[in-house]
Amino acid sequence: MIKNLIFDMDGTLIDSSAIIANSINYVRSKLGLPPMESRVILEAVNDTSIHRPKFFYGVEEYRPEHVQWFREYYAKNHTTQTVLYTGVRELLEEIRPYFGLALATNAYRESAQLILRHLHIEHFFDIIVCGDEVSHPKPAPDMIEKIIAFFGCKKDEIILIGDGKTDEEAAKNAGIGFIKVNWGWQRYEDAINSVEELRERLLQLHNL
Repeated sequence: MIKNLIFDMDGTLIDSSAIIANSINYVRSKLGLPPMESRVILEAVNDTSIHRPKFFYGVEEYRPEHVQWFREYYAKNHTTQTVLYTGVRELLEEIRPYFGLALATNAYRESAQLILRHLHIEHFFDIIVCGDEVSHPKPAPDMIEKIIAFFGCKKDEIILIGDGKTDEEAAKNAGIGFIKVNWGWQRYEDAINSVEELRERLLQLHNL
């Protein structure tokens, strides 16, 4: 029986495509690099085969100023460039009595909290784990293992819900189930296509 759910944030609960693309391009502008197309940035964010620091900024590792500039843009613009996907708040309200809820996001804690508080959904989650709080973010299993330890559950009692390859590989690496959704930044054939369809799937899991 599934007792706990882990949600990805960007592309699953929240449409943050604009602010992520714009934040990366803001850093690129600080480095004297030309802007990238938003589509290219968003595809790269979910492509686990890409070395992202080199792809985005031409470096082997992110430097402190990259993080500082990214957060700077994020903090100034998160209220105007992020929205909940339609039906997400209602979904969380409905399933909250039946499952332990967790959030696993590769976003920095500071950035994630800004968005979650602005959109008034932070309180739905029993635990939130961010990319700067583990040694290795998704697709590594570190976040999921931390959440499993928090709930004290078995691996067959928890699933991850996400929108891309990064999430799918993270679930596989952690040995838990995965539900892929299809309203984020990429399109898949083997995925759930609406929040309503996800709601029905999750309520079915509760009733098994």
